[in-house]
Amino acid sequence: MAGTIMPLTLFSRSPRSGKTRYLSGSRSLWAIIPPQKVCYLIENIDSISFISFQLQQAINVGTKQHFEFSKQNINLKLRAPISRAVSKASPILEDIYEQKDLEFVLVDLLNHAGRYHDFTCVAVICDAIYYNVFDGAFFKRIDTVPFVMIVVEEYDDLLSPNFDILEALREARRDGCNMYIILLANGLQAARLLKFGDRHRVLDTRAKYIILHDYRLFHSDLHYLWKRIVNVIFLKHHRKIGSVAKSQAWFDLSTVPFPNPIKGVFVPRRVDLWKSGKFHYNTVPFADKTSNLNDEVLHVVYLDHVPSVVVVNSNETGQIGGVEIEIINTLSEKMNFRPKLYQPMNVELHKWGQKQPNGSFSGLLGEMVNGRADLALGNLQYTPYHLELIDLSIPYTSQCWTFLTPEALTDNSWKTLLLPFKLYMWIAVLLVLLITGTIFYGLARYQTYLHGLKRQEENEKADSKPVGLYLFGEIINSILYTYGMLLVVSLPKLPTGWSIRFLTGWYWLYCILLVVSYRASMTAILANPAPRVTIDTLVELAASKLTCGGWGIETKNFFQDSLDEIGQKISDRFEISNDPNIAADKVAQGTFAYYDNKNFLKYITVRRQNGFIMETIDNTTNFTSISTKSNNERNLHIMSDCVVNIPISIGFHKNSPLKPLTDIYITRIVEVGLVEKWLNDAMYTIKTLETNEEEIKALMNLKKLYGAFIALAIGYFLSVMCLIGELAHWNCVVKKDPNYDKYALHKYYEKINKKQ
Repeated sequence: MAGTIMPLTLFSRSPRSGKTRYLSGSRSLWAIIPPQKVCYLIENIDSISFISFQLQQAINVGTKQHFEFSKQNINLKLRAPISRAVSKASPILEDIYEQKDLEFVLVDLLNHAGRYHDFTCVAVICDAIYYNVFDGAFFKRIDTVPFVMIVVEEYDDLLSPNFDILEALREARRDGCNMYIILLANGLQAARLLKFGDRHRVLDTRAKYIILHDYRLFHSDLHYLWKRIVNVIFLKHHRKIGSVAKSQAWFDLSTVPFPNPIKGVFVPRRVDLWKSGKFHYNTVPFADKTSNLNDEVLHVVYLDHVPSVVVVNSNETGQIGGVEIEIINTLSEKMNFRPKLYQPMNVELHKWGQKQPNGSFSGLLGEMVNGRADLALGNLQYTPYHLELIDLSIPYTSQCWTFLTPEALTDNSWKTLLLPFKLYMWIAVLLVLLITGTIFYGLARYQTYLHGLKRQEENEKADSKPVGLYLFGEIINSILYTYGMLLVVSLPKLPTGWSIRFLTGWYWLYCILLVVSYRASMTAILANPAPRVTIDTLVELAASKLTCGGWGIETKNFFQDSLDEIGQKISDRFEISNDPNIAADKVAQGTFAYYDNKNFLKYITVRRQNGFIMETIDNTTNFTSISTKSNNERNLHIMSDCVVNIPISIGFHKNSPLKPLTDIYITRIVEVGLVEKWLNDAMYTIKTLETNEEEIKALMNLKKLYGAFIALAIGYFLSVMCLIGELAHWNCVVKKDPNYDKYALHKYYEKINKKQ
């Protein structure tokens, strides 16, 4: 027997559990099998007639049978208790079944479509009425393709299918079935199946569909389905005219009018006619409908959020730009559609939108969930929360999400004189000063001693002192003049003695090198912005007492679901803040940290620093206020560490047929670097203003000279204290001395000097 026969297993529902299971290697397929009905998986069967012959014998016998067929070490096993009732044709299909019209049109349509499309798997969903269409001859005429067949009862509610049907549909989706054949006599049952499959994504709405034509499928409540399931062919059977001898039955093949909108009444568009075993127009079935949208209008809802969408208000008009606007403009040119941009109602209040108590959604998500918009722009994060409500394109970029934090009010300007050197450097300079001053004092004493001996030998007066040694004759004077040389102050006289002169020369060289280093470092400090105390890590943020916040409950849930301790600490202090301007005010007050993407936080920071004009709209009137920085407000700082890098996408309504082709174009846009270019364009003005702010900070100002005034103040303080000490000594010691005579002070001091 020619060909390859893959394992074929027929099942009936277990009387105890009501379940059946198909096993093939490591895979398992759960399927629904009504009582006395079969569900099977067939792959590449060329000798189906032999199987059908044995199956017919099993039906005739009506008892459990077991057959084995070996061909190239491949076993065919057939086990099923089957009723004779299955083999009888339904009265509804009696004339079609006799002429094989429905079977032939399905075979021709599948084979014809197979020339243009690759089918990985075909899922057949039928009832008992159309079950007999799929006999052995049907599969023999079909090209090599796997089939998954699900037979349902007429009483099954497919809007809430039982476990077996649900698992069978899920398995067909997991197996990658990209062709669905739905033959259900009850159009309402078929409609409920499509609604359930679309709502819970059990059916692949972007696959190809062959469905029996039924006017109940075209009710206005189901029009939204035909904006999502567009690769569909409806089969409408026309009986032959009994009074006309040569008339024959024929099928009308139609499809949805996509991309044209459905207005009021659903009018299917004819694709082809099938009659006498051939197609009349021989058109390509399931032709792509998204590559050319025929200049149709697509409603695009947007939200102003830098850098994805940037709205620049100019007088009464607003210019819309940003990365996602550029992407939409590019897609509209390639796919031939006209984007109609609009904002949702109360966008400033609801923004992206949240679930309301009545179950509906507000804001941008509400427009998508309710089907009023085809695309959504607004920096949508590629997260499971959004994927449950809408479809998202492949990410076009990845954004760093972090916190906007306040800078500390701590002012280190008084440390300006100390900042050029580190602590250990200052300790070393001080030790060198004390040691060198002591050495100068010792050398001066030694030179004075030598000079005294020399003068005695020459019979000169012993009271005469050598030149310059008085500078270092006392320890206090020695350290003072040594300190003066450190400040590049020349000595009044060159001291006597070559040892002191050599030490003085080399100490001057040391002082020059030290002073040059200090001046260079001081110049750099004064020319650069003052050092800032900031929060740059999550650990520092969690250790601070700042309240954290961001938009929406989903952001708070993100931190609550965090597995690390730091994220949990932040979630405990997290507040929902839906207005970034109010949040920025709270950050400037030093009590808040705001969470958003880094580019948007940079926009808020620069906007506040440069006093942008902000429009505040209340319920009664419009007015304009200028945000300016007061003296008690803190500077805003963007935390350098990223909390998470989140992919950003463009939104589509659920199960949108536009997504596959759009993903291809977005991939090309990213690969050629257009997204990066558009991002730089959107942030150019902001980055320019940010640079100007840094230049302003780098200018010299009085605040940077606080250190000099503090040093002078310390000098004043020490001088006053010394003056007070001298006055106290004069009044408490000198005046109370018995030898004190205010009229002969020179005699008093002569006596004091003689005692010393």
